Amino acid sequence: MTRTPDSTGMAGPAPDNRNDRFATLTFEREVAVSPSVLWQVWTAPAARMVWAAPAPSVTVEFTEADSRAGGREVSLCKVEGQPDIRCEVGWLDMQPGLRSVNYELVSSEGVTQSAALVTAEVSGAGERSRLVVTVQLSSPAGNMEAGYRKGFGAALDNLTGVAGRTMVLERVIRAPRAVVWGAWMNPETLPQWWGPEGFSCRTTRIDLRAGGEWVFDMIGPDGTVYPNHHRYGDVRTGERIDYTLLWGENGPKHADAWASFEDRDGATKVTLGMVFSTAAEFQTAKGFGAVELGQQTLGKLERFVASRSRPAGTPGGTR
Repeated sequence: MTRTPDSTGMAGPAPDNRNDRFATLTFEREVAVSPSVLWQVWTAPAARMVWAAPAPSVTVEFTEADSRAGGREVSLCKVEGQPDIRCEVGWLDMQPGLRSVNYELVSSEGVTQSAALVTAEVSGAGERSRLVVTVQLSSPAGNMEAGYRKGFGAALDNLTGVAGRTMVLERVIRAPRAVVWGAWMNPETLPQWWGPEGFSCRTTRIDLRAGGEWVFDMIGPDGTVYPNHHRYGDVRTGERIDYTLLWGENGPKHADAWASFEDRDGATKVTLGMVFSTAAEFQTAKGFGAVELGQQTLGKLERFVASRSRPAGTPGGTR
């Protein structure tokens, strides 16, 4: 997850002392969000990409991002004038909303710098949560405890700030995951249900693939036009969509977003998350009822899926 920065970028190992190559580190953060939001910010790839860099001088480029049990995340930390640092995270165990366990391998120029077992535990209630991260560190290249403390601590400080501007909506839809996914990732059906009650969509162009985009206007009940532009990043069929929201075509970024789909005994749990670009934008959105409006959108999706599954000729059924 993090990559041992110093004040100029990346810190290498401290002077060699074989007795200092093993350490157990504990990090704790109190975060003013619900446990479900904190869990999403800790695990959702789109959110992790926002808070991963431990310092402004560091750019983190993700080449793989799969945060399911058995999944892997690979990122490259780049600092001008220094070799890239590669970080590989393998997710070993996930207890959604409660606990994750992963390994983390850090290397540079093909040489392993450190290996760690990372356990994260989320607890809390209401709008107060606690994150406790335990790192069991082995650093064969030398003592990296100080660098790990600094890097992990900085990234978790970033996480705390990102969590404060993250909105998460969840809904269980009584339909198989393949059906819900199909309604979302079909260019003909997505515009039919997207948006709150009374809103409609007018599409300029739509390409629902990794690297694709949806340029469209949302039209409110009073005729007000709201230009939108979604750019799609990682798309994992049946599982997850990562995308960026822009204020109109090629406009400023509004949020980094994701939608995930999980089986729930024949139904589908849909999670829609958004990390707003600024805390002010998050507060503005929250103030005008974005949570309720987002739930209305997911409600329209549920009704759309239900209507498509009814036999032809029944009220609301597809003919």
